[in-house]
Amino acid sequence: MRGAGLHRKNQLNKNSPPDISSVITTLDYFYPLSEGIKDYLKKHSYACSFRKGKLLLKAGEICEHIYFIKKGAVRGFIKEGKKDITTWITAENEVVSSISALDVREPAFENMQAIENCELIALTYTDFQNLYIKFPEFNIVARKVLQKYYQDAEGRAFIVRLSNAENKYQLFISRYGHLANRIPLKYIASFLGITLETLSRVRKKLSLKSNGTPGIPIPIVRGRNL
Repeated sequence: MRGAGLHRKNQLNKNSPPDISSVITTLDYFYPLSEGIKDYLKKHSYACSFRKGKLLLKAGEICEHIYFIKKGAVRGFIKEGKKDITTWITAENEVVSSISALDVREPAFENMQAIENCELIALTYTDFQNLYIKFPEFNIVARKVLQKYYQDAEGRAFIVRLSNAENKYQLFISRYGHLANRIPLKYIASFLGITLETLSRVRKKLSLKSNGTPGIPIPIVRGRNL
């Protein structure tokens, strides 16, 4: 689970029930959902969208929503002076929210930003908490989801603590290969704790090793935020 909270009226669509089949499929993977839970999610969830570059949550605000990403990619980041530090990156079929804000209702310390045009399924804090009360078995689902994201957080912590840039990037590829050519390199470099120039050199070096042909870099998707 990541970070979440800003809404604008023109980004919401509460008039028609959203298609939450992908939400149910994802949660059902962790623990079988009862029909009661499925019906509750269908009734209380709603669709929303954020254009690339918009904030879902701003540092210092209280998180009011939990989101499921149907389409698009988002990142968490913090500011240190003028420096922008990417703390996580994720995409489709992931849950994003501020764990601390949802638990103890404290202001979020991270920003959360859409780095592609995003289509999301949202659930309010109140409806999310009522889900635990009405369906105690959902606590099992949430525990398993949190375990998964704790493992992800552990992996991110390991990556940033490596001192060798090439090892950092290779581990990133092994865990987040599906994002490597989708996300702007400036965000990947920030996430890894290295400069953009260093990342470019590492990618070129690894490309030469894998292709055996000079001058053929790893493909880069231009014009996309990472």
